[in-house]
This record gives sequence, C-alpha cells and structure tokens, in this order.
Amino acid sequence: MPEADDVDDEEEMPLSLRLSIADTLTLGNATCGFMAVYFTTTGILIPHLTGNDESAGMARHSAATAVILMLCAAVFDLFDGLVARKLRSSPMGAELDNLSDLISFGLAPAYFVLVYGMVADDAHQRVAALGAIVVLLAVVLRLARFSCVTMKDGVFQGMPSPFGALTVVSIVLLELPFVATLLAILGTAWLMVSRVEYPKPRGRLAGAMLSWIVLSMGLLAAWAFDAPSGQLLLQTGCALQLVMGAVIPLFATARRVNNFRDNRREARAAQLP
Repeated sequence: MPEADDVDDEEEMPLSLRLSIADTLTLGNATCGFMAVYFTTTGILIPHLTGNDESAGMARHSAATAVILMLCAAVFDLFDGLVARKLRSSPMGAELDNLSDLISFGLAPAYFVLVYGMVADDAHQRVAALGAIVVLLAVVLRLARFSCVTMKDGVFQGMPSPFGALTVVSIVLLELPFVATLLAILGTAWLMVSRVEYPKPRGRLAGAMLSWIVLSMGLLAAWAFDAPSGQLLLQTGCALQLVMGAVIPLFATARRVNNFRDNRREARAAQLP
C-alpha cells in the first residue's frame, strides 16, 4: 500500500508543475523585466560611476533597450492572458503572472527611476530613491489587491501595472525638471492604487494597445540611433502616454456617471403610475 501511494504522488506532481504555453509567455515577461534592470545597470549606471567618456551614447542606447524590454514584457503580459483564456493555464498561472509583473512593472521601472536620480544633473538621489520606493510599493499593493478583490468583468481597479510602468519611464524620458518629474511619478503611483477604473485590453482595445507598443518601440529605436527629429518624436510619444494615462480614467468616470444617471431615470420611470 505505501508503494501505491508513492506512485500516485509521482503521477500527480508533474501535472501540477507542468508549464502551459501561457506560463511560458509569463516567464518571458519576467525575463524581459530582469534584462531591463541589467541594461539599466551596465549601460547607464556603471558608465556614469566610472566616468566613461562615451557614457552619453551608451546611456541613450541602453535606456532605449531597457524601455523596449519593458514594452516586450507588456506584450508577453498581454498575450499570456489571451492564450490562457483560449487554451489553458497551469495551477501556477496566476502566481507566475503576479511575480513576473512585479519584476517587469515594479522592480524595473522603480530601478529606472532610482538610476535617473543618480545620473541626472538636476536630480536629488535620495528623493528619487523615495519616489522609486513609492512606485515599487504601489505595484506590490496593486498586484496584491488584484488577487484579493473581484471586479466586474471588463475593468481594472486602478491603473494596470504595465500601463503604469510605461507611464513612469515616459515621465523620466521626457526630461522635465526634477520636481515636475517626481510629482508626475507620484501621481502615477497613486493612480495604480486608486479606485479609478481602467478598461481591460480586449478585442479592439487589445489591438490598439499592441499597435501603440510597437509604435513606441519604433520611437525609442529612432531616438537611440539619433535619427532626424528622434528626440522630438520620443518626447511626443512620451507626452501622449501621459495624456492617455490621465484621459482614460476620465472617460471611464464619465461613463459611470452616465450609467448612474440612466439607471436613476429608469428607476423613476418605473415608479410613475
């Protein structure tokens, strides 16, 4: 009898630990986040600390590479959910997704802000470190709440962490004055833990998001290779990212208000004789 129990355990364990296609995409998300930290360190921080004369060029290429990797992580995050709904996900799927998101959309952008505070001329390192901690904790709280709170279908509560991470790095790349940069970063962190509703990227919205990510990669590549008007194109793209982060919840709030008014009208109409 003990031997039969051992055989059953051996048969059950591989089923619970077997990775699905969606899980593989999720691991790609985590890998991209880690590599974004790697390029931020080796291409921006280390050249700055060692006083490398070519650090400016290396910083531009490495910063673009790090952000492109975060964009790739967002693509993996978008498709792992789609694949999981179409096919299947292992019992580890939800946990893998949260852990990978923490690396790619929590640690990577927070570290990007931290390094920005160390290399920018007008930045204050300790204050930037505080901003980086706020970003990281906002993503941790958001992911924890996402696992515990059930929302109505089709919406997220608070800015999704991939969108928040891309908004944070866009703020840094805009090269605004330090105080304005820090306030915008803190505002983004607040949006991630707020109760403001954001639509889930499904159907046409998912296609639009994917197109925006691909366009952003092109803008970053043009900036990295010093293409004509590359700096202007990048700043325009970053500004649009900030505008979308602010406008989308306004549309969602307006829709909720209109729905509330319509429901009240219907309730009053039903009460009339």
